[in-house]
Amino acid sequence: QVQLVESGGGLVQAGGSLRLSCAASGRTFSSYAMGWFRQAPGKEREFVAGISRSGINTDYADSVKGRFTISRDNTKNTVYLQMNSLKPEDTAVYYCGGTRRASFGYVDRREYDDWGQGTQVTVSL
Repeated sequence: QVQLVESGGGLVQAGGSLRLSCAASGRTFSSYAMGWFRQAPGKEREFVAGISRSGINTDYADSVKGRFTISRDNTKNTVYLQMNSLKPEDTAVYYCGGTRRASFGYVDRREYDDWGQGTQVTVSL
């Protein structure tokens, strides 16, 4: 099991940028593929981006391709989500999840073993 703590959320105007971080405890972080999800009020938690254990492979939801970038630093046990050109529809609580499964980019939240508590991102007009 790994404990995950997100940070970096906040209020930003449309067109702005934010960088989310997800810090993991434990010595097995590099054995986890990681993902970012988000949940807006009244909606299901949806996949945003995923990254493989090594960080070489990534995958994105169509709605964020070209605007968001997922990355990780296994020496710091941290995964990041750089969000540029933010839109009001990006407003949500953002969660990072970790999975011990072999691949990455799982869009089904049930594939993930551990979750952080979430960080709020609000994009205003």
